[in-house]
Amino acid sequence: MYEFHKDKKRYFDFQYRTARDYILPFIAEFFPSDKTLRVLEVGCAEAGVLKAFVEQGHQCTGIELSESRTTLARQFQAEAVASGELRFLNKNIYDIDGKKDLEYLFDLIILKDVIEHIPDQQRVLGKLKEFLAEDGKMFFGFPPWQMPFGGHQQICENKLLKALPWYHLLPRGLYHSILKAAGEKPSRIEELLEIKDTGISIGQFEKYCRANDLSIFKSKYFFTNPIYHFKFGLPVIAFPNFLGKIPFIRNFYITASYYVVG
Repeated sequence: MYEFHKDKKRYFDFQYRTARDYILPFIAEFFPSDKTLRVLEVGCAEAGVLKAFVEQGHQCTGIELSESRTTLARQFQAEAVASGELRFLNKNIYDIDGKKDLEYLFDLIILKDVIEHIPDQQRVLGKLKEFLAEDGKMFFGFPPWQMPFGGHQQICENKLLKALPWYHLLPRGLYHSILKAAGEKPSRIEELLEIKDTGISIGQFEKYCRANDLSIFKSKYFFTNPIYHFKFGLPVIAFPNFLGKIPFIRNFYITASYYVVG
């Protein structure tokens, strides 16, 4: 595990800058610059992404399953919470009743590095449609499962395992044995196995969109994930469009995929 995984304030800043410099420009063509949006982020964690939208004057809501992360989000964004620009719900997305728990439908719904953690992703896309305003859009950003670190093994404590690519693609039993033999604690192993169970490929995501009658309005793939620029100082390199059409290559070498759907 890298130090920034433990420093929630620093990681909050990574998310904020990624949203400000990459997500906002990516979605800008779909929304008038003078319109105040109603924005919902699912799995908002400490709400770094939402900070970028609050700064633009948008009305924001964050849903987060972790109570401790929701508490930090309220602390980090205390001024926006106090002003009413930002509110949080500490609930499972599947337990939310839009008519009871949410004040309105949303112009934009964001899932940034979240859908790969949610079970039954085809179902959740249908659930999100319940919260979407007419002509609303959804932004998804996620690492395809087969990419070098799609198993999120960078959170391992073992120095070799956190830097070793692609071994998360091994059979589940063998993967579990490697993590255990390397001394990873049981809670971390359980977390990594859960990610293995829910990891999503580009093809699967697009299939689930079609199954829910969601149109893909825009997509972009990255050879280096934009957040790596802030985490590791790496340049952001877009994945060539012609290679992005080849399933085998794109799934294994794209480290981040961005989509606008609706």
